[in-house]
Amino acid sequence: MTFSRRDFVKTSVLGAVAAGVGAKVAMPEAQAEKGSQGPVSPSGSPKRPIIICANNGYNYVEAAYTFLKGGGDTLEAGIRVVKGPEDDPNDDSVGLGGLPNEEGVVELDACCMHGPTRRAGSVGAVRNIKNVSMVCRAVMEHTGHVMLVGEGAERFAVDMGFPRENLLTDRSRKIWMLWKQFNSDRDWWGPGIADPHWRPPATETKPQAEVWRDRIQQLQERAADLGIEPEFRLAAVRRVLFPPTGTIHCSVLNEKGEMSGITTTSGLAFKLPGRCGDSPIIGAGCYTDQDIGSAGATGAGEENIKVAGAHTIVENMRHGMSPLEAGMDALKRIVRNYNGDMNKLRFMDMTYYILRKDGAYASVCLWEGYSAGHPHKFAVHDGTLRAEVATPLLKGYSQEWPPFPPIPEDLKKDSEYLK
Repeated sequence: MTFSRRDFVKTSVLGAVAAGVGAKVAMPEAQAEKGSQGPVSPSGSPKRPIIICANNGYNYVEAAYTFLKGGGDTLEAGIRVVKGPEDDPNDDSVGLGGLPNEEGVVELDACCMHGPTRRAGSVGAVRNIKNVSMVCRAVMEHTGHVMLVGEGAERFAVDMGFPRENLLTDRSRKIWMLWKQFNSDRDWWGPGIADPHWRPPATETKPQAEVWRDRIQQLQERAADLGIEPEFRLAAVRRVLFPPTGTIHCSVLNEKGEMSGITTTSGLAFKLPGRCGDSPIIGAGCYTDQDIGSAGATGAGEENIKVAGAHTIVENMRHGMSPLEAGMDALKRIVRNYNGDMNKLRFMDMTYYILRKDGAYASVCLWEGYSAGHPHKFAVHDGTLRAEVATPLLKGYSQEWPPFPPIPEDLKKDSEYLK
């Protein structure tokens, strides 16, 4: 069955049950016509030096900009931004405390490109090493390779002096345990039938909203049993039901026109061991061309790999597109891969961060955000640190798969933690 855009707005069942999800869709052309230059500095002309990054790096940009302004290397400045989330145990999308794979092991990916020397480094599926942003730079600087993965990448990191450490924090471990137990009707993790918390699987005779409410309530109870702090339980439930992706990208330009880019991540939560998304892929999660510009991505890694998003954007700028136009074109390629089928596209999202060599920049996203009041943002520092809202291709909000229902009021006490 096919739907027109109007039918989708009026009749989408999943759109009706998902909280805060917009159904209106803007044609890609309409967004692209908004402007040909994309966002630039407040004065109306590009500035240098400049740093742009995903918004989870906001708190670390000021110090990195001071270093850059003082003549520091562009790649080192980028690493100083992304290393912040890598070191933060409460950021469960990057580095220490990242949500693990399905076996409970944290695996990290990263890649970097250094414009002045036109070199690149990458690592994938790295275990037990926290700062893979620095390891991918070490691959670039101390080997004749571009990419190392898995056990070999870990051994190389240790040889380079990086300490092995357990990256699974107690909070992330408990979320993983909650996820394992949620799947207990399909594996041998508890609770078992003899456990007083065991309940038979919900049948389809219940209304969908009631089934979802029961699931949320049960998971919150199990979260309490596992010792997850009360203010974080609903957020933990959301991570279990809808495994998040998490990444940070940073692109840097100094006063001399030198550029670098870096991307680091713990990838998709509860992924198959060994899975690599776009973040360690040169040309997908990150691409920098010293002559043109730099771009990176966060979001649906598999979709970005298929369009070589970062490389596509830089090549678009090479051929005369503005940062905004270049990013919109990459998003349109994702849309075309699904023949514009909004019934599929609404279950994915993508954000690109784009910096041209003259200092012009943009950030574009497939959807406006993940819910009303939570637009996609990015951090910018060109002498003034600020967060800006990314420009969406499609109007409305992405949906989790399966869709998350409206949160019952009595379960909504800690809704501010749903991030």
